[in-house]
Amino acid sequence: MYQPLEQKIRDAIRNHIATQYHLDATVTTERPPKLEMGELASPVCFDLAKRMKRPPRLLAQEIAVALGPVMARLPGVARIEVAGGGYLNVFFDRAAFFREGFSPDTLASAENSTPAHEVGKVAPKTIVEHTCINPNKAAHIGHLRNAVLGDTFARLLRHSGHHVEVQNYIDNTGVQVADVVLGFLHIEKKSAAEIRDLIAGPQFDYYCWDLYARVTHYLEEDPTRLALRSQVLKDIEHGHAPAADLAELISTAIVHCHLRTLDRLGIEYDLLPRESEILRLNFWDVAFALLKERGAIHLAGSGKNLGCWVMLTPTDGEPASQANAERGAEEDGLDISTAEFPAPENSGESDAKIIVRSNGTVTYVGKDIAYHLWKFGLLARDFYYQHFHAHPSGRMDWITNDSASDLDAPAFGHAQRVYNVIDSRQAYPQMVVKHGLRALGFPAEADSLTHLAYDVVALTPRCAAEMGYEIPAEDANRPFVEVSGRKGQGVKADDLLDQLEALARAEVDSRHSDASPAERAAVGHAIAIGSLRYFLLRFTRTTIIAFDFKDALSFEGETGPYVQYASVRARGIFRKLAEQNPGASIAAMERAITNEGLAKLLAPPEGNDLWSLTLLAGSLGVHVEAALKAQEPAFVAKYAFQLAQAFNLFYHRHRILSEENAQRRAFLLLLADLVLRQLTIALNLLGMEAPEMM
Repeated sequence: MYQPLEQKIRDAIRNHIATQYHLDATVTTERPPKLEMGELASPVCFDLAKRMKRPPRLLAQEIAVALGPVMARLPGVARIEVAGGGYLNVFFDRAAFFREGFSPDTLASAENSTPAHEVGKVAPKTIVEHTCINPNKAAHIGHLRNAVLGDTFARLLRHSGHHVEVQNYIDNTGVQVADVVLGFLHIEKKSAAEIRDLIAGPQFDYYCWDLYARVTHYLEEDPTRLALRSQVLKDIEHGHAPAADLAELISTAIVHCHLRTLDRLGIEYDLLPRESEILRLNFWDVAFALLKERGAIHLAGSGKNLGCWVMLTPTDGEPASQANAERGAEEDGLDISTAEFPAPENSGESDAKIIVRSNGTVTYVGKDIAYHLWKFGLLARDFYYQHFHAHPSGRMDWITNDSASDLDAPAFGHAQRVYNVIDSRQAYPQMVVKHGLRALGFPAEADSLTHLAYDVVALTPRCAAEMGYEIPAEDANRPFVEVSGRKGQGVKADDLLDQLEALARAEVDSRHSDASPAERAAVGHAIAIGSLRYFLLRFTRTTIIAFDFKDALSFEGETGPYVQYASVRARGIFRKLAEQNPGASIAAMERAITNEGLAKLLAPPEGNDLWSLTLLAGSLGVHVEAALKAQEPAFVAKYAFQLAQAFNLFYHRHRILSEENAQRRAFLLLLADLVLRQLTIALNLLGMEAPEMM
């Protein structure tokens, strides 16, 4: 509602400036600090005044007079005025704006969760890559932040009319998988048949979690065993049995475990590209030849990187977190060993990134460059695709393979824009991938690759204790406790979800003992997942999150349950209305209220509180646009909370069902319906359900 009108106003101002002054102006708009100053303001005259060397207020007065008749013809606009030193302030026609909320286009947009002007539009493809958990152990809470951020960002893009393809990269040939294979072969000495028996049993991902920690200790006990790891890694990359066969068996089983975990959060994918196919289908060979041909890499002839193929990277803007990338690698997907990040000593390669190690194995970044060439359709070859995992919704995940495609396989890749949701500690490797694309002669694609970075998730000491995690003495007085999968320390995602669901279910049972067990279970699940997703989304991406059960599940304050409760309260109004008046309908209410009655109810100053809620309810699109522009899903989470808060205030201030004035009663019900629709869409964008009861 607000966003389309805002765009029409911007266009009208821009067109007038182009026609009248023969200048191309960038027209920005903002919300005035007070309703008395209108609903929209533009500072365009300040920039225009500098270019034309005229006073901004005089220009604004000139433009306002000329645009007055034009604005009056825009549905939803009342007038335009000059404010301050040269602002153009626009006042909305409150009744017309409210009516727009019930127009066929707006209602269709709400039904489709896609802006009406975007329905049927075919947009260029955008790939969002997220989750990307190493397939070597159970997922933990840190992985959930990645998945929830990526899933929400993809939902926001789709809502705004983008053609989105969601990918979950499976690093099934990296050092983390090699470590688990090493553990089965050399510590537990298990055969493939014995491992299959473990896979058929419960919680294979938990078993590998413990084994992975044991391998870390095994390697630390005797550093000479690192050569064993290197050999296993090389065997996996080159397809040598038994290591390669076990890597395929183990990683595939773990991916299924991860997807079952993520199904609980409503997270789905289009494609699971596997690193093994990048090697087996010679994607890497093509990329390697191209990198050498274009001089993007060279063979180091001396220093610590002797015998390695390295890429020189620009130092401008290089993050000081190169060491942080090493630190975060163990949790988030990089097969980084100490050899991959060259030491800054006098090696002559301090700004180099190793692409191929001296033993011939390819680093994560090397394979990632090949993968991104494919993402942008620059590799002149493709994967084969097969069905892999059916989500509860019925949506199918596809996975890459190296032999043949199922007949109904869709076309993947060939994106015009790519977003990678990856831990902020991996900023350096992401920068190297961008530099690699640029060095290969693809600057437009490099500019279209965005690293959606985020910081880590930790636990409050209270939460860690509740999960049975033994807090190290040095962490006892810290505000949060960090996790480490390599050390076997942390909270597994399924354990966290089980605990959340148990707590939410207990609350629902105490409030709704008359409901069926199935109903109470469904509501408990919705509240648990909503509380977790909202908690992970309400913080901006650069914030370290300290998760806490009590904070997340609270029905008060800025939490998921608080927002969900507002939608339950709004639906309760219409449930009671149906009981009182079975024939009541929104369409009938809209017809019942006259334009004069609507204008009177919304007129200032008495109608300002109702108008504020109307304006907020109609501003979802503005917040989605801002979230996409800033790449901050937290903006939509904040909006949902503000709308819930404003509705709860409205609910307590006004008698809705008991209102005796027919016009006012119809209006209050229509406003409640508008809020409910917008709140439901906002919850859906955040991946949250609006439960039937709380």
